[in-house]
Amino acid sequence: MERALYGPGGFFLRESPAAHFRTSVHASPLFAAAVARLLLRVDDALGRPGPLDFVDMAAGRGELSAAVLAAVGPGPAARLRVFAVERAPRPGGLDPRVTWTARPPAGVRGLLLANEWLDNVPLDVARAGRDGTPRYVLVRPDGGERLGGRLDPRDEEWLSRWWQAPAGGAWRAEIGASRDDAWGRALGHVREGLAVAVDYGHTAAARPPYGTLTGYRAGRQVAPVPDGSCDLTAHVALDSLPGGGALVPQRDALRALGLSAARPPLALATTDPAAYVRALSAASHAAELTDPSGLGSFTWVATPMGAACAGLLGGST
Repeated sequence: MERALYGPGGFFLRESPAAHFRTSVHASPLFAAAVARLLLRVDDALGRPGPLDFVDMAAGRGELSAAVLAAVGPGPAARLRVFAVERAPRPGGLDPRVTWTARPPAGVRGLLLANEWLDNVPLDVARAGRDGTPRYVLVRPDGGERLGGRLDPRDEEWLSRWWQAPAGGAWRAEIGASRDDAWGRALGHVREGLAVAVDYGHTAAARPPYGTLTGYRAGRQVAPVPDGSCDLTAHVALDSLPGGGALVPQRDALRALGLSAARPPLALATTDPAAYVRALSAASHAAELTDPSGLGSFTWVATPMGAACAGLLGGST
């Protein structure tokens, strides 16, 4: 998975994510506007530091970084440092104020946001052998599978604590220890502020019995063949992530940040038709971002780094 996604000629080094799947960033500019409002809340909570940092993990082609920089307004923008964290080369035409980097900076004061990053952090898959003992699933480049050896102690401990595979019967589990490590490292870069992971995932009460690993190519779901031809993704075990962040459904997080899918009053169509069309378009975009059967079902894991930024989005731990 690591080689297929990030190795020489890997999928994410070669392909623009927007060409293969639709994230909230690509769905509507309202998402970036909401993130900018959250950044300004963090700014206020920290006493408007100079500089203020925004770190965009797994930045794709920098779309969110550039949009947030444009949305915060000239005053905060003058103090803002934007870091787009991505392994792919810097795209042409990106705002020169955006720092393109393979790793987040140290000592961040502000907002670190990882939108659909953790689902692409490579992980191992396990299933039970004939004797019931969990074993690694080994995969050939063409997607063929066979059972490998027993899990190492750390992965066995993670599986026992967080997945709790049923006794007997068929099952597959995705071992999220690598995602936990990645998120823990990201938190370690934030000195003060808020870290938010936005992703699709599950918690212990609703683990999928056969896992979620799949592939995407050109907007279509395909078999997860690790040959570099497609995105490889698996849902995130959200409750295992370190830091004790609040789990907030995206629809609730965006509503808390001012998004509304309510239709504008019909009277506006008579008094100001252009404003009515703009408001109707915004409501349509908000509806897509908050749709509970679509993007609205994503979860924001909001982890305050320091007491000042606790409770900015609400939610449950």
